[in-house]
Amino acid sequence: MCYFIMLMVTFCDQLIKALIRSNFLLYQSIPLVSDVFHLTYVQNTGAGFGILAGRQNFFIIIAGLIITGLLIYKYQAADNRLLDLALGLIIGGALGNVIDRIFLGYVVDYLDFRIWPVFNLADAMIVIGSGIFIFYFWKVEQSA
Repeated sequence: MCYFIMLMVTFCDQLIKALIRSNFLLYQSIPLVSDVFHLTYVQNTGAGFGILAGRQNFFIIIAGLIITGLLIYKYQAADNRLLDLALGLIIGGALGNVIDRIFLGYVVDYLDFRIWPVFNLADAMIVIGSGIFIFYFWKVEQSA
């Protein structure tokens, strides 16, 4: 299940980013809910909030190490659907952003809630997956 989720997240992320790149001009913004939620095309060469901009090789290496570590953890852990979900979301999101960094030199961001920096599906999946992983580790691993 982990690998299926990972592939689906990566596929959906890359599909949406391709649609954004082909249908939006850079910095173009379309309100879906005026002053609340827009689709806004930006190119992020940094990490969250644009920090460490331009350090693509660093981010590619770090993401590769994290993905490898999570896959090793998955291989060694007992089968658990919650763990599969968490790791599938995290790894799928990380792969989506790494693909952008390798082939584009930046990450395509487009989800704009106006009170938060613009982000993408991959970012959201990493955050949600990390929350699930923390819950899994806190509730399941610690009680074992």
